[in-house]
Amino acid sequence: MNIDFEIFSPVHQIQNKLFDEQELKVFIKRDDLIHPIISGNKWRKLKYLLKQAQSEQKTHLVTFGGAYSNHLLAMAAAAAKFGFKSTGIVRGEEVNNDTLFLCRLHGMNLLFTDRESYRDKPALFNKHFADDEKAFFIDEGGASALAAQGCSELIDELTENYDHIFCACGTGTTAAGIITGITQHGLTTQFHGIPVLKNGEFLKNDINNFLNEPADYHLHTEYHFGGYGKATDELIHFIKQFVANTGMLIEPVYTGKMLYALYDLIAKNHFKPGSRILAIHTGGIWGLLGMKDKF
Repeated sequence: MNIDFEIFSPVHQIQNKLFDEQELKVFIKRDDLIHPIISGNKWRKLKYLLKQAQSEQKTHLVTFGGAYSNHLLAMAAAAAKFGFKSTGIVRGEEVNNDTLFLCRLHGMNLLFTDRESYRDKPALFNKHFADDEKAFFIDEGGASALAAQGCSELIDELTENYDHIFCACGTGTTAAGIITGITQHGLTTQFHGIPVLKNGEFLKNDINNFLNEPADYHLHTEYHFGGYGKATDELIHFIKQFVANTGMLIEPVYTGKMLYALYDLIAKNHFKPGSRILAIHTGGIWGLLGMKDKF
């Protein structure tokens, strides 16, 4: 089957009294609307990885993630859509939850592994699939140069200029792609990454590894709210207000933290009046399934 990854996501303006007071215009690119399950940056990351698998005549996609991984679910759906077999190697003890139910429903086989073994993903791949000539390794979150290439194309779609672009960061792949796109287009746009895990400074190395050439960008590392998959009452309150005021669904793992950071920086007069700011909604709303108790 031809892997047809036509991508278009609209840009919407967000209205808020705070923005008016600061004389700012804030927009959000709705990558969450690309596909109901292969959502946001997941679709962009998988585009060239699946094309590579197909070109190598691989028919079995093997990837990795936690028990509530948006990446696992997106991969399961993409595999089903484009005719691949899929296996997800899941970090931690065997569990049943809504996310993994949806993975299985899309035909994904799940293998659970202890957290220590999970650290060496290539070794796990070789252990289970060394004899499978059709197996194709895809790293956790799709982290790769090919995934960054797919994410860089987001900039191609923009029809307006922005002074700042904000995006949540997990592996740094999406950030690297967007930064590359900014550079390729010769834009003066400043990129702001919001690491969603503790001690996010390390992402600078990961981002730089995927860049074709050095670039300046900003990482705001103080908005992790306790670490990956963690959330505080303050963050949950912000998300409830945002969803109720905009009708736009966000979650606490990625986009919720990014938007909180953006609103907080605006409140602290971080931007020059007249600035145009674009936030990237990277999808992942299925992450809400693992955090229902927080609401």
